[in-house]
Amino acid sequence: MDVTTARAGRPVDLPVLLVAVVWGSSYLAAKGVTTAHTVVAVLVLRFAVALPVLVLTGWRRLRALSAVQVRGALRLGLILSVIFLLETYGVVHTSATNAGLIISLTMVFTPLAESRLSGTRLPAPFLAAAALSVLGVALLTQGAGFTSPSAGDLLMLGAALARTAHVLVMARSRSVRGADALSLTTLQLGGAVAVFCVLSAVPGTGASPWATASGFGAGDWLGLLYLSAFCTLFAFFVQMWAVRRTSPSRVSLLLGTEPLWAAVIGIAAAGDRPGWFGLAGALLVLVGTAWGRTVTGRPVREHPEEQVSAPAPAPAADAAARAE
Repeated sequence: MDVTTARAGRPVDLPVLLVAVVWGSSYLAAKGVTTAHTVVAVLVLRFAVALPVLVLTGWRRLRALSAVQVRGALRLGLILSVIFLLETYGVVHTSATNAGLIISLTMVFTPLAESRLSGTRLPAPFLAAAALSVLGVALLTQGAGFTSPSAGDLLMLGAALARTAHVLVMARSRSVRGADALSLTTLQLGGAVAVFCVLSAVPGTGASPWATASGFGAGDWLGLLYLSAFCTLFAFFVQMWAVRRTSPSRVSLLLGTEPLWAAVIGIAAAGDRPGWFGLAGALLVLVGTAWGRTVTGRPVREHPEEQVSAPAPAPAADAAARAE
C-alpha cells in the first residue's frame, strides 16, 4: 500500500475499527438474548428487522438482477443459514471469548483451502501462523486444565469451516458474478431467513418466534435491535462505504482485529475466566491470525512465471458470512 492510499484511508479507519469492535461484542450480545430453545426464533426475529431495510435500500438494484444471479445468491443463502445456526448454537454453549477467538480460524482456514483447491503452495510463514492459531484454539478450549472441548467450542469450529466454504463457493460461483454487494447480501440473508422460518415451524426446533417475542423483556429487545441495527446493518454499510474510500486490504486488516475485541469484551464485560491455558491459547490465536493476515499476500514462487497469494474475502462475503 502506497503512502497516498494510507493517508486517504486514515479518516475511514475509525468507523471500520468500530465495526470490528461491534462484531467483537456481538458474541456476548447474542449470548444474552438467546437460549438453546430460542436459537431459530431469535434468528427469525433478528432478520425480520434487518432484511426489510436492505430490501428497501437496494430495491432498484435487486430488480436489475438476472434470474441466474437470484438463484445463485439464494443457494449461497443456504450455506449462510448453516453458518448462522452453528454460530448461534455455539455461542449459547460456550463463552463469548471462546466463540470470538475460535471463529477467527476462518482467517487461516480460507487460504489453506484455497491453496488446496488451486494446487498452489502457501508461504512457509503462513503455515507457521496457521499452526500457531490451531495450537492456540486447542489451549483455549482447555480452560484451567486439559479437558475435552465443549459442544459450543466444536460448533464454533464447525462455523469457521462453514464460513470458509461460503467464501470459497462465492468466489468460484459464476452465477453471482456481476451482482452488486448489497443485492447479493440481501438475497443471501433472504434465503437464510427462509430456512429459519421453515425450521421454526418444525416441531422440536424450539420456541416459536411469536412465543419468544412475547417473552422478551426490554433488555432482550435492546439486545436484538443491537444485533440487527449495529452488527448487521451498520457493519455492512460501513464496509461498503469504506472500500470506496480506501483499499479492501486496509479494511480487511482493520476488521481482522475482531477476535481481539471479542476476547477483551468477553473477559472484561462477561467475566469470562479462561484460566492460564486459555489465556495462553487466546494470545496464540491473536498472534497467529494477525501474523497469517500479514503474510498471505506475500508470493511464493515455485516457478518464475507463477506466484501464489491467498485471497482475502471480499467485503460482501465477509459481511454476509458474519453471524454476529
